[in-house]
Amino acid sequence: MRKRLQKPGNSVKLSDVAARAKVSTATVSRTLNSPGKVSAAVAGRVREAINELGYVPDAAARALAAGRSRAIGALVPTLSNPIFADCIQAVEERLDGQRYALVVASTDYTLDKELRQARALLEHGVDALMLTGSAHHKDLYSILDDHAVPYVNTWASSSDNAHPYVGIDNIEATIRLTNYLLDLNHKQIAMIAGISADNDRVRDRIAGIRQGLEARGLTLDPSHLIEKPYGIEHGREAMRVFLHRDVRPTAIIGGNDLLALGAMMECQAQGLNVPGDISIAGFDDMDLASHISPALTTMHVPTTIMGQLAADYLLQRLSGNQLGSEKTLDVELIVRASTAPCHG
Repeated sequence: MRKRLQKPGNSVKLSDVAARAKVSTATVSRTLNSPGKVSAAVAGRVREAINELGYVPDAAARALAAGRSRAIGALVPTLSNPIFADCIQAVEERLDGQRYALVVASTDYTLDKELRQARALLEHGVDALMLTGSAHHKDLYSILDDHAVPYVNTWASSSDNAHPYVGIDNIEATIRLTNYLLDLNHKQIAMIAGISADNDRVRDRIAGIRQGLEARGLTLDPSHLIEKPYGIEHGREAMRVFLHRDVRPTAIIGGNDLLALGAMMECQAQGLNVPGDISIAGFDDMDLASHISPALTTMHVPTTIMGQLAADYLLQRLSGNQLGSEKTLDVELIVRASTAPCHG
């Protein structure tokens, strides 16, 4: 291993890196700011020189010179849900390949906090912003437009949405899941949904079960809809309520897999068989869904592809390219052992 030749006080300059790599300072700058414009061999020499000398680029100076911070912000409701973490991981990997940093902030599912976090990210100079959902604070889009900051919505899509998005059709996906349960002869279908306030994804999934039932001449009984925060314990709480109702559902749709898993655990704790006594389905297809017993029927959301495409869209916008601003991804019904025909 070569000894690092760092100067005292971390005073290594761009010109030192250029001299050691036997390139111009402009080439070093291109390697740092636009690596795609430099050959692999030259970029390798520059990176080797950077490592040997211990050079740390002055981010503020680079941002001032380029008019860019080379940082992109992402606003997500929470990082406690593995589904959002998977998407963020895909974004980070895509951005890292283009020498962009990712700055993540959590909104706690509240629009006011989302607006505060967006302001904070803009004040720190992020070049672009990834948002979750399409329902935002009324001032958010105007602030982004005022700062000329590219953005993209994720996790939701709408044909009449005037804003760019890479997401899924939550209504259509939930209709398909409802139809699957109806085809299994379930008529008493209930839903444990997330909290619908400030959350367009939850509202769309509730709309999906309503529309699916109505298309078959049925309605969603008000007592068959419970809203809870996302979490296994909250799924158990809601399931206890359903199990004490005079008319017990024969099938449960969880607004996400965590709620569905909680419902399943509560059924099992009370001696009920899933799916023999009650069928349970979720939404998202988190990793755990295929490993529990019985494995969970769910809707697979392509979180990794969503993150990659969202990152690609923002990178292309920052490169000056105008792209198609709407991308609806396919959601796949994954049938597993937690659902079965209703014989009642």
